[in-house]
Amino acid sequence: MTAATSTQGPSTAERVRSACARAEQAVLAIDGSDPVEVSVHHLRACGDVVLTVRTDSVATALTWQAGRAGLPAVLELTDLTPLSLREPVRSLVWLRGALHPVPAEASRALAAAVADERPDPALLDVGHTTTLLRLILDSAVVADSHGAEPVPVDALLAARPDPFWEIEGPWLEHLESDHGELVDQLAGRLPRALRTGRVRPLGIDRYGIRLRVEGETGDSDVRMAFAAPVADAAELSRALRLLVGCPFVNGLRAQR
Repeated sequence: MTAATSTQGPSTAERVRSACARAEQAVLAIDGSDPVEVSVHHLRACGDVVLTVRTDSVATALTWQAGRAGLPAVLELTDLTPLSLREPVRSLVWLRGALHPVPAEASRALAAAVADERPDPALLDVGHTTTLLRLILDSAVVADSHGAEPVPVDALLAARPDPFWEIEGPWLEHLESDHGELVDQLAGRLPRALRTGRVRPLGIDRYGIRLRVEGETGDSDVRMAFAAPVADAAELSRALRLLVGCPFVNGLRAQR
């Protein structure tokens, strides 16, 4: 069981949008059908999610029978930790809506439009081994260590992924492998009750850093907020050093 301690951070809609951008594991669930793995998923500003599934999957056959109203379906996205933690799931997102097939004559153009926004080699298989589908959203729910919370679709579409979502994984790996002393300094600023286990980097965004405390009786997640949201890598590095009280946040120039 993972408990959570939080301070200022992204809105729920921003968290979901970032999880949608990051998640590599996605499963499509339809009543009366086995879950189907999704190779590509892309949430568009118009309010649908473009998906690719294997052409020979049961889901594909069912969607062609759905009619104009679409087929009720749920897309489950799993946001995994970039590091190898003992509990790897950071959050689950459920996107519910009506599933529609994409006509064969429109598939290539839609795949190209998705590739312009989010390139993925799997899109090259559309029309061969995979088929495009559209999930028109009705609702969204996210569950993490804070609990489960619905997100209005309008708020979700208005939100944007965190600017660091693409570099988060390599950045956290670098932090843990090459800057363990910085993680130790952050751990030293946690509430005393949380200094009883191994502290690992869990996530980073423009508002702050999240840490996972792996204790003997369970895990706890805690957010340490920056003094102000950051916009680029230089500001991110400076904000982290401010968190640990480093006097040389501007390098050697700070000594002058």
